[in-house]
Amino acid sequence: MIFVILCETTIVTTATAPAKRSRAPARRARPPRADADAVTTRPARRGDLPHVVAIDAAVTGIAKPSYWQSVFRRYGNGGQAGRQFLVADAGGRVRGFIIGEVRDWEFGSPPCGWVFAIDVEPDYRLAGVGARLLAAICAGFRRAGVTKVRTLLARENTLVLSFFRSQGMMAGPFIPLEMDLES
Repeated sequence: MIFVILCETTIVTTATAPAKRSRAPARRARPPRADADAVTTRPARRGDLPHVVAIDAAVTGIAKPSYWQSVFRRYGNGGQAGRQFLVADAGGRVRGFIIGEVRDWEFGSPPCGWVFAIDVEPDYRLAGVGARLLAAICAGFRRAGVTKVRTLLARENTLVLSFFRSQGMMAGPFIPLEMDLES
């Protein structure tokens, strides 16, 4: 039996214009920061999908509404036991999301939580939204009875790698292998 886990783990980044030179000390513009207490995590609702699509499109450059409808059908609306699609809400608007599920015995691994998508709106990335989302999904995994969480990401995705490492994640016991399928 071959089992494939498709992973889309991203955090939105932004580019800023170069600062103009001045005699005053350079000040870095701060994004509008959410009050940590004002950000709540909750299960995604169908009405959240346009915000999820927009956040994802900001980082990938591709709007994928059909894909996100499919993901919502699988993981949203309470989904099946062990599946979670959570959003971070600040000011009545979705500012980020995380999706994962409990998987068991693939690759010989006992049950564990898998995070396969995380994204945060650019202006909220440094406000602790990603950390809050990861903590919320991990709490759900604990309630499901698992004691470990895993994810996969591209080696060159240093921003997301740095985020997960800052949250205490490190290299696991599995080695991903792949090959091209040519016809």
